[in-house]
Amino acid sequence: MKAPPPAPPAIFDSARLAARRQRIAATFADYDFLRQRVIDDLESRLADTPRTFGRGLELGAAGGELSARLLASGKAAAMIAADTAPAFADLAKARGLETAEADAERLAFPDASFDLVLAPLTLHWINDLPGTLVRIRNILKPDGLFLGALFAAGTLSELREVLTEAETELTGGLAPRLSPLPGLRDMAALLQRAGFALPVADRDTVTVRYRDPFRLLTDLKGMGERAAFASGAARPLPRRVLARALELYAQRHGDPDGRVRATFEIVHVSGWSPGPGQPQPLKPGSGKVSLARAIRESRPESDPPSD
Repeated sequence: MKAPPPAPPAIFDSARLAARRQRIAATFADYDFLRQRVIDDLESRLADTPRTFGRGLELGAAGGELSARLLASGKAAAMIAADTAPAFADLAKARGLETAEADAERLAFPDASFDLVLAPLTLHWINDLPGTLVRIRNILKPDGLFLGALFAAGTLSELREVLTEAETELTGGLAPRLSPLPGLRDMAALLQRAGFALPVADRDTVTVRYRDPFRLLTDLKGMGERAAFASGAARPLPRRVLARALELYAQRHGDPDGRVRATFEIVHVSGWSPGPGQPQPLKPGSGKVSLARAIRESRPESDPPSD
């Protein structure tokens, strides 16, 4: 009998993350502009799907705005707004929503419980992302849909660069300062590995301009997106390192008007729980016409040759 694979190392402190969400709930609406962009996109993608859904679950639901929209539009017959913070649950209840205190990494729902699972900007805080994706697929009914969005590898590339250089310059060492994030290809591969049918991953890159780098840090705090490493995974950031990093940020990533740029890369993912009647990919080698031939025959004769 094979031993189960070892659990992945705990990079993030889930209790610390939950406590942070509790603290930011009252002012979150002042900082949730990226989340608003994401839930607008998720709502649009669902509107393009001809299906309507019976029972849905929103993970990291905050005040449950997306769930409320889906109920109002008739896209879902019932929704559970799940979050780790009781303060967010209170906001969702004020919208008349059913709520649950649930961590995306510890889903205690029975298998085949939902027709739809949504995860707007929460999966990048998961220690065991492959395992969580498998669990999400399991709690979906056959032919149920999963839609998620998470910050990915290009996020805050400017801040990563200047923090790395400042700490190396001033201390001669380097410690984790910003969360490790998956890339687009990573997420596409993880969806397949988790057993989703018809998996799709695509990217939305957003550039936000700030009057100064410190305003970016204020927004990250208000969003609840500051690093929350597990005990022993990082060390305190010296003030002189932070001051040097912000100085480098203004020098290197500023525009002529004095504002600075910050990049956020958002990867959207979707997949269906396997079910009867879904389209299936052809087996390798079963195609009747080669891709090269199809491309060659579809090109107009007047096309210039490619370099």
